[in-house]
Amino acid sequence: MALVNMKKMLKKANKEGYAVGQFNINNLEWAKTILLLAQEKNSPVILGVSEGAAKYMGGYNVVMGMVKGLIKDQKITVDVAVHLDHGTTFEACKAAIDAGFTSVMIDASKHPIEENVRLSKQVVDYAHPQGVTVEAEVGIVGGEEDGIVGKVQYAKLEDCVRIVKEAGVDCLAPALGSAHGPYKGVPKLGFDEMDAINKAAKVPLVLHGGSGIPDDQIKKAIARGTAKINVNTELQQEFAKDLRALLADPKNDAVYDPRKILGPCTAGIKRAMLGRMEVFGSIDKAAK
Repeated sequence: MALVNMKKMLKKANKEGYAVGQFNINNLEWAKTILLLAQEKNSPVILGVSEGAAKYMGGYNVVMGMVKGLIKDQKITVDVAVHLDHGTTFEACKAAIDAGFTSVMIDASKHPIEENVRLSKQVVDYAHPQGVTVEAEVGIVGGEEDGIVGKVQYAKLEDCVRIVKEAGVDCLAPALGSAHGPYKGVPKLGFDEMDAINKAAKVPLVLHGGSGIPDDQIKKAIARGTAKINVNTELQQEFAKDLRALLADPKNDAVYDPRKILGPCTAGIKRAMLGRMEVFGSIDKAAK
């Protein structure tokens, strides 16, 4: 199948009791490593692209050109969604859609619920006719990601139901105790609230800040309707660890070829991603 939106992907995950990982990409090495491991493990995958990462890589069109080229030349056949992560404006979502992204997130959670619903519906009205899925957020996920800082604010059940009903979003990220970046202590997710939102909203749920959440809590979240789990920090940490070790080794003092520096460090990305996919249960779940 290769490039798809998230609709069937997440509904299948909900039905079969697993979650699909969104793994954020930062450059060619990240995109290639994530796609190849997903193919090797026969797992659907979501490539997350923040506004900042897209800018760093040269723009939304550059990202899509790279991903499409990798899918073709590396013979990727598993379902792949390319998803704008934390789009902050309608204009950002529109630019990503126009470039070929198959899914977008409009994060208007910092606004009052009325404005959140209005902006989310505006994105939905533009995205759906083009076959693009839309994710929204209610409440505020804590921590910092790509310059976006938030203090945890739990999602309200009535707001979750309202945004699904009035905006028509395809999946929902209710803030329930998770955070971006490294956790200080053990996170504790609001499972009772998650269960209630799942039953009332009736769309696949999304868990942000998936790095560092204990495995047992991940599995509880999946059992309560979570079909998409975002992972970024964990992959970055493992990549950075391998990079520091490589550069600190005196035998590499004469190495200057970037392929011989960056290439070996993708093992850290692969290691972290594989561990998460095993917990999420997405291995061998690619659509037939």
